[in-house]
Amino acid sequence: MTDIALSVRQPWAWLIANGHKDIENRNWPTKFRGRVLIHASMAMSYDEYDACVIFCSGLPVKITKFPLFEQLKFERGVIVGEAEMVDCVEQSDSPWFVGQYGFVLRNQKVITPFQPCKGKLGFFRPNL
Repeated sequence: MTDIALSVRQPWAWLIANGHKDIENRNWPTKFRGRVLIHASMAMSYDEYDACVIFCSGLPVKITKFPLFEQLKFERGVIVGEAEMVDCVEQSDSPWFVGQYGFVLRNQKVITPFQPCKGKLGFFRPNL
């Protein structure tokens, strides 16, 4: 079976791979279910990083060992983890749900060593 991947900006990709974030928000729905590789896209600005840190500080569950911006510069343009996509919802009680659609994720884990990979929009088949 060929792997399917989804690009996610850092530090959100780190949060998914490390099991913190159980919903990936998108403005488009999907019927896809199953294993998905989490690709950390190349793009990440200080402002985006700070916005994520502020968002996470308001969550009812605190995240320990949040990565520094400098650490994440080495975790971009690579496959950082995997998750099982079990649903696509339009509403959720998860504190991570803020989008029009939420891809519900379970069994997230980090995959090391990180595999360099060029990302794409939407789901894509990585050349690993």
